Amino acid sequence: MDSIFFYRNSEKSNDSGKGALQKLKVAVQPNISVKGWPTEAGSAALADFKALEDAVVAERLSGQGANIVGSVKMSEFGFGLKGSQAGCALAEKSADAELMLDVAGEARLAAARAGVYGFKPSYGLISRIGLVGLIPSMETCGILAHNIKSIRDILQTIAGHDERDFSLPDEKMPDFSSQKIDPKKTTLGIIEEVLKDLPSGKRKVLEKELEDLKKAGFVIKELSFPDYSQFMLIHQIVGSVEASSCTGRYDSVRYGRRAPGAKNWNEMYLQSRGAAFGTLLKSYLFQGAFFQFERYNAYEDACRLRAQLVSEMQKLSAKADFLVFPTHNPAASGTVDSLADLYEQFVYTAFANVTGQPALHIPSTVDAGFQIAAKRLDDGRLLDLGDYLLSHRHGGKS
Repeated sequence: MDSIFFYRNSEKSNDSGKGALQKLKVAVQPNISVKGWPTEAGSAALADFKALEDAVVAERLSGQGANIVGSVKMSEFGFGLKGSQAGCALAEKSADAELMLDVAGEARLAAARAGVYGFKPSYGLISRIGLVGLIPSMETCGILAHNIKSIRDILQTIAGHDERDFSLPDEKMPDFSSQKIDPKKTTLGIIEEVLKDLPSGKRKVLEKELEDLKKAGFVIKELSFPDYSQFMLIHQIVGSVEASSCTGRYDSVRYGRRAPGAKNWNEMYLQSRGAAFGTLLKSYLFQGAFFQFERYNAYEDACRLRAQLVSEMQKLSAKADFLVFPTHNPAASGTVDSLADLYEQFVYTAFANVTGQPALHIPSTVDAGFQIAAKRLDDGRLLDLGDYLLSHRHGGKS
């Protein structure tokens, strides 16, 4: 078994010679159900669990000819990147693309680490049936690849209505087909508060990227979003409450191993849950339980503030076609020993999970790269911009 894989099996392939993804090798995380494969989601809570059927995304991938080559090691329930090998299958050329959970920006940060493109689709485009998640209203299935074409082909395949997934809004699917970008008719916005908060070295690199985009003909506009820092607070409060509620199913009755020696059902429940989760996730779940049962008014306030932030972002997005952000936080700790360490990594990415809008990490040869966000459901246009940058800035082909 390859060290980067939690599970590897070349038998999950489609040899029919048909389908838009024929010969494309795709790696997934072990929280994406593939029938008969271990689906432990990086957690002891699902130890020894094997999927009973394919997730919708796996079913659609295989249906279009993709070869699902294996599952890559992941963090516990995909929260953060501690212990995650996301992006390594691409780096070692074991796969052409990877699918992974993006809870707070994991897909984009993994892409920055691997030097590839990382895409977080709009919320509500991709079915969550068969996906073992943690924060239902914020997470989505991210896509990593070396080029935009692979991301677009995969998105076109896995996106779409699913009558079994009630979290998908009843909306018309956007057009994902490739369209040309005219820089002179395209405005890129940068949030002043984000730019000012960057360390000087990182700010100079991003300003250089913006200057290059301006020389290419793009209109660059500085925009103000005074409440931008509130995205992190909202993600922590709302996300932890959802996570606490979501993980309630891992009680050793329906899922997970049962701790031995319990004298009654209550002891069994407490001991089994205590053994099921790692320290970092436990901290998050305790935080969620606190807001759920002790400070519910704070949770309600956070939900209201979330709606306000979504509205403010929509107004801001009306002033620019796309918004430019850093991806990596250079001030983040290299180790993740606490929730503060974990969230420090997602300072520039969590906003898109709160608002549900799409975001694309663009790799760079001189830095970790940057990300561009678009209005919700403007995924096709965002990929168009990524395609333009790949073709014109790096001299490559999509």
